[in-house]
Amino acid sequence: MSAGAVIALVIILALIAIVVTVAGTTILRRMALRRRFGAEYDQLASRIGPRRAHAELAERQRRVEELNLKPLTAEKQAGYGREWTAVQERFVDSPAQATRAAAALVTAVAADCGYSVSDQDRFLTDLSVYHSPRLAEYRRARETTERAGAPTEDLRQALLGYRAMFLDLLWAPDNAVDRPGVPANADSATSAGTNTAATDMAGSGAATSEYAAADGADDRTMAWPTRKG
Repeated sequence: MSAGAVIALVIILALIAIVVTVAGTTILRRMALRRRFGAEYDQLASRIGPRRAHAELAERQRRVEELNLKPLTAEKQAGYGREWTAVQERFVDSPAQATRAAAALVTAVAADCGYSVSDQDRFLTDLSVYHSPRLAEYRRARETTERAGAPTEDLRQALLGYRAMFLDLLWAPDNAVDRPGVPANADSATSAGTNTAATDMAGSGAATSEYAAADGADDRTMAWPTRKG
């Protein structure tokens, strides 16, 4: 084999290696995005293409990381827990009003965590960074709340969607999926606040049984989750 042929072969092999490396890196990045954003990535990629979706989600992550999100103190967690209990109890007599109150409560918690809530479209995309598993049901809940004359069952499902996002934000505003949040005054305050909030949520009485029973054991979002860690 001539020297020229050897050089050409080396160049071809080098190009193949570069292509394989780039393709492998792209696949790994997309897998990482799917793990973090889930269905949000798939929907965005199908709408604008994988490359633009990657750039958009990377921008979302950069923007959210600049928000300086913070976990709530144990006192605030307990206070919001009591507010949610009141909303839940109100649902039996006033489903539409309670659902609107739930929507407002989720927004209040998000703002307290450090999210910018003035621009609702941006707020939703910001939530996708750390709360993507709950985002689809939260969006559906918002759509239901905005729909006049929604049936009670739809409002109940909306309340569950709000509750799922509420819990994610309450426990871990900066990474609900991977790492539960730790209140600023951790240790004993965390334990006390968590127990108080859990007691408040568990003690919702008739309002809870009124619409939790409809879904039975499969309605996992109706039980206040045990905090990890």
